Amino acid sequence: MAPTVTSMVASEPKVASIKTLADSDALTSVPSEYAYIMDPNDKGDANDPEHSIPIIDFALLTSASPDERAQMIQKLGKACQEWGFFQVINHGVPESLMKEMIDACRRFFELPEEEKKEFHTKNLLDPIKCGTSFNVAIDKVRLWRDYLKVIAHPKFNSLYKPAGYSEVSLEFSKRTRAVATEILNGISESLGLEADYITKAMNWDRGCQILAANYYPACPQPDLAIGIPPHTDHGLVTLLIQNDMCGLEVKHNDQWVLVNAAPGAFIVNYKSIWHRATVNNTATRISIAVPHGPALDTPAVPIPELLEKEGEKAKYIGMTYEKFMELQASPAAYMMPCLDHLRVKDN
Repeated sequence: MAPTVTSMVASEPKVASIKTLADSDALTSVPSEYAYIMDPNDKGDANDPEHSIPIIDFALLTSASPDERAQMIQKLGKACQEWGFFQVINHGVPESLMKEMIDACRRFFELPEEEKKEFHTKNLLDPIKCGTSFNVAIDKVRLWRDYLKVIAHPKFNSLYKPAGYSEVSLEFSKRTRAVATEILNGISESLGLEADYITKAMNWDRGCQILAANYYPACPQPDLAIGIPPHTDHGLVTLLIQNDMCGLEVKHNDQWVLVNAAPGAFIVNYKSIWHRATVNNTATRISIAVPHGPALDTPAVPIPELLEKEGEKAKYIGMTYEKFMELQASPAAYMMPCLDHLRVKDN
């Protein structure tokens, strides 16, 4: 059942951030402008073994043993095809670094609102931006989240506050990008292509990497609010980490699945799959999504070699990554997955 929107928003938020609202002693219920009602039977389940996202062992994916690597590439290809989401373990990024990155973002969100104002911007590709909800100008319902987005590649950008953020984010972005590169290489091989086919075609050396932190404070009525509604992402591959609180749900076989990742694992989004972020009434959830995309001026198009191999015509038109990001941030993204906007009409 589709969510019911109970309020329309046409003006700027009454509060500077959801954190400010959630920290108020007067808050006992969800304000009407945040009211988002889901079907109570449409909740994600993390306990059903038939609906657990696949696990990819990075150590085997990069193994010197051809047999181990081949088996994991096959498993990776199946995970991409059947799920579009999977978790990656044994990736070599220290869990301590992941926790430091989450803590650095938490300390940013806890800064006084006046200190964060300089990063408020409406421009999509500004190197550093923070705010609340998604896009207040078009949001039908305000979202129970604050965000911070920092472009870390091809040019590394960083905050000068809080103390320590820059050093941690530099190391984290480098290590995460290295993992994303190997995952893309494995995906490329799973398609029967050379390992570096996708990275070369997408001008990966100039590719865009964004550190996107989300702050979801405890909500007094979590069934009446949403962190981020069902949506699809831009980018080639997105790696996500979170603190000890779950909340990410993925649509699989028309059923929402609550993702309960292994400690220290990356949750990876490859395919343009519907997913959402729910909230809870227990504690703050912090997630850091790291989308990796092509160079902004690079058009993404169906792979000619695969079309020829399958005897198929292209089902999607090409579009540069920058234009696709603009589409994803527009009202059109609320209506259908972004890729559907690029579907060739005859298909």
